[in-house]
Amino acid sequence: MSTWHKTACSLCYVNCGIEVLTDGRAIIRVRGDRDNPRSQGYLCQKAQRLTWYGDHDDRLTTPLRRRPDGTHEAISWDTALTEIAAKLKAVKREDERANRPGSMAYVGGGGQGNHSGGGYGFALRRWMNSPRFFGALSQEKTGDFWVNGKMFGGQTNHTAEGIDECDLLLVIGCNPWLANGFTRARSAVNDIRNDPDRKMIVIDPRRTETADIADVHLPLRPGTDAYLLGAILALIIERGGQDADFLDAHTEGFAEVAATLGKIPVDDWIAHAEVDREDVDHAVDLILAANAMSVRVELGIQQGRNSTLNSYLEKLLYLITGNFGRPGTNALHTWLMPLWGESRGERSEITGFEYIGGMLPLNTLAEEILADHPNRARVLWVESSNPANTAADTLGMERAIRAAELSVVIDIAYTETAALADYVLPAASQHEKWEFTFFDFDFPTNYFHLRPPLFEPLPGTLVEAEIYARLFEELGAMPEQSTMDQLAGTNREDLLKAAGPVLRENPAIAPILLYRTLGRTLPDRAAPVAMLWPGLLALAKRMPVAVRRALGSSQEGPALAGELFDRILNSPSGTAFTTHEYDEVWQLMRHDRVHLAVPELLSWLENLDPATDRPDLDYPLSLINGQRRRHNANQILRPPGWRRTDPDGALHVRTDDLKAIGANEGDWVAVVSRVGRIVVRAEIDDSLRKGQLALPHGFGMAVPDGRGGRVLNGPRINLLTDAHDRDPIAGTPHHKDMPVRLEPATAEEAEAAQRDAELVHALISAGS
Repeated sequence: MSTWHKTACSLCYVNCGIEVLTDGRAIIRVRGDRDNPRSQGYLCQKAQRLTWYGDHDDRLTTPLRRRPDGTHEAISWDTALTEIAAKLKAVKREDERANRPGSMAYVGGGGQGNHSGGGYGFALRRWMNSPRFFGALSQEKTGDFWVNGKMFGGQTNHTAEGIDECDLLLVIGCNPWLANGFTRARSAVNDIRNDPDRKMIVIDPRRTETADIADVHLPLRPGTDAYLLGAILALIIERGGQDADFLDAHTEGFAEVAATLGKIPVDDWIAHAEVDREDVDHAVDLILAANAMSVRVELGIQQGRNSTLNSYLEKLLYLITGNFGRPGTNALHTWLMPLWGESRGERSEITGFEYIGGMLPLNTLAEEILADHPNRARVLWVESSNPANTAADTLGMERAIRAAELSVVIDIAYTETAALADYVLPAASQHEKWEFTFFDFDFPTNYFHLRPPLFEPLPGTLVEAEIYARLFEELGAMPEQSTMDQLAGTNREDLLKAAGPVLRENPAIAPILLYRTLGRTLPDRAAPVAMLWPGLLALAKRMPVAVRRALGSSQEGPALAGELFDRILNSPSGTAFTTHEYDEVWQLMRHDRVHLAVPELLSWLENLDPATDRPDLDYPLSLINGQRRRHNANQILRPPGWRRTDPDGALHVRTDDLKAIGANEGDWVAVVSRVGRIVVRAEIDDSLRKGQLALPHGFGMAVPDGRGGRVLNGPRINLLTDAHDRDPIAGTPHHKDMPVRLEPATAEEAEAAQRDAELVHALISAGS
């Protein structure tokens, strides 16, 4: 019987509310959820392909153990957890005897829209006494978090945009028309285009769909964002465009920033970015004329050259001009529970990189394992992540996974990382359990969406919370059953206080204890949601006025947290958890005033030199490594059939750059970097800037070929990525500006690529 259910899309981090029509275990239709208070019925093209998630031939339904020959055999849950627990205890004992930090490297904390297991995974890392945490965020965003820490006082002082109310939207390094990135993105962009009193500037090498409708498009040369942003800031200061009243009231350090900006040779830097001075002046005119400017950035600058510096400069744009903390401008936002943490300068003994937001760069994971160092990582634990495909330097990552003394993967699918692991534990999909997302980045009202399961878990799979609970029991880390039974009978408000003696002895078990106690009292298998309770208590204590305002409540303390918990549990379309007034944004900062002058970044800016920043003649082209296209989002949709519009993951290339190697559209060509070579099909895209190429995100997966083997679906792009070509502060890779060259494929390469493509096309035709 077909039934409509409320849930959310998980194909980008906006996680729009949707309704899905199910028939048996299949999603057969998707529509926007008009009851969702955040997305209000909005639906983009990606969500309509969600039917491909969790229903494919790569689903795991039994634990696996690697044989000596590298293949896997099925084993029972009891066997898997007993053996894994024994090995973890042995490693922990050795670490303690050697008085060294924990040897576990944990990768995950929640995949796209799949976060309910993250807190339980953190509990295991804490039990192993290991600080090493890696994830997608540390492959993308940690430079931005580091800057936030310096300017606002906290690495969780993350910024939001005021796009619906702005009269100028400045878009840098992203294409919201296709990639979304903020609520109701395409509708919001259209609203700006159709309003003569609102303007839009796009800074992007490619003439994207968003750039095509902008008032000003600055098509800068890839990798020169810092030069162009620095020149724009210098022009703003030169023309007296700073907001003196705002700066005096809310900031410090402007004089140092202005002195550095005053040294910039504006014309030279604009020429280096290869944009027209007239267009830059027009952009500055629009910035200075705006009543409320909002700046939207994404991976185009956060994974580009000078990425941490770029994040600093984009914040200076709205801070110097006073476009902060008002309707239509940028602001900070609240958290139900932070998606990342705070770090205070701690560094890796292996690579020297700083922990940012509690994380190390995913780029350095292989080094942490392969290092000739007594404190190297010896255990690799991967949850809802696929670093064998998504981290830089695929071959190095594969060596590291094989070299780990113990490697465990928890996932729903037989991923490229799972294929190399010692143990693989099959999880229920995010449609088979209670789930939520922490991508709630809104101000002044912020929302949280808890989603009930659509289906029963597949036989043989477990939700992550249950996997970790059973593992902790095997580790002997949980209190006696009589203690657990006693705590389970304690009311919600007093539970943590009653559990105090147990948690003081072993604080790592807190999420598991909540799951086994408070979780028993929750309806409809919602036990994994119990881990939210401490965060709700902290939120109600930290900002009670904003919570009461969102709920329309008069409660206080634990009673307020309880009311919010019940509201979240009983709101299938999501609910507001805080509503602020704009003058309260300053209360969210850790600093009393915004610190504009960040010495490390001002020095970096002063040392930029166009003369030393020229393309490598051996690798003269710039590759966008991981472009977002109409039908690609991330690696959670494995069947090739969902990408009918781009089945090969084609290389987008300009006509002139393709003709330069004597190739034509549809040919197989080789993309060559300093560390690798892959063969891809060429497709002409003259919206790219000359010398710029693009390969899509989300391909490179080996999928069942229908003949008992496996076939590679599209380009495995991180075979090209040099893990050492990275930001000096955050370690994030320069995915959006990779130096490469283009060559014709050899006859043998083209034949092999064509053979694989024909297999994939046959799978698509068969509906796989």
